Amino acid sequence: MYLNKSFQLFIFASLIVLASCNADSKSKGTNQNAAAVSSNKTDTAKQEPADAKTILARREVPVLCYHQIRNNIASDSKRAHDDIIAPNKFREHIKMLADSGYHSVLPDQLYDYLVYGKKLPEKPIMITFDDTDEDQFTVGNSTLKKHGFKGVYFIMTVSIGRKGRINYMTKEQIKQLSDEGNTIASHTYDHKNFAQFNDEDWKTQIDEPTKKLAQITGKKVEYFAYPYGVYKVANLPKLREHGFKAAFILSTARDENYPLYTIRRIIDPGRYTAKNLYYSINKSFNKTKAKS
Repeated sequence: MYLNKSFQLFIFASLIVLASCNADSKSKGTNQNAAAVSSNKTDTAKQEPADAKTILARREVPVLCYHQIRNNIASDSKRAHDDIIAPNKFREHIKMLADSGYHSVLPDQLYDYLVYGKKLPEKPIMITFDDTDEDQFTVGNSTLKKHGFKGVYFIMTVSIGRKGRINYMTKEQIKQLSDEGNTIASHTYDHKNFAQFNDEDWKTQIDEPTKKLAQITGKKVEYFAYPYGVYKVANLPKLREHGFKAAFILSTARDENYPLYTIRRIIDPGRYTAKNLYYSINKSFNKTKAKS
């Protein structure tokens, strides 16, 4: 069947108008979405950070601390046993966390939750490692990946690449951890007690290690863990001056004026069963109720 020329022109013109309307509609929707994203960024930028009282009132997020993931040997001291967990036990404990519905979070997420009240995944937990031991890469990282977890690695830079009775991570391993989405953070140059810092230590124990880690990973280093979990209140403001957003202690109480620089962690001792760890997490971190 043939259409006369006038009718053909009418259809052609109608199609052009329809296409133009659709294009305008899509453009309008895109502009509205862009405006919404821009507005959201503006709202975040304008949001006032929480004060210390508000941060302390937020429910604490469980943070675990690990050191050496290996079997005990005869020369290990009784004290050292708390810092050593057998590989099979470590795997059992991480599996328990995954089976219990925990989701790993990283320091940036925790910071945004504490400071801006941003939401975290259901049953958040942070898994951290101190001192640069290679078993944290070979056993720790491989186990976390199996369960879809990420970790935080507090690096003592004097040990990078060292081999001996204890082997330590190489630059390449640290870079891989960072590239895979884990957080690389500072643990001083050689584990000097933070409470005993002198003026020179801010360069040798803080600034130079931070610079070295940033060069290895290509990323800013903004988080710190105190050797032995020990801190000195008078030194806490200086951590902010040296570029740190937050810092981590062990199981002692948080400082009321500097809660971001005294975030609590608990050690998962090698003597614990997975059930012991689950009980310890709930006992240590489920006391504080969220602010209504």
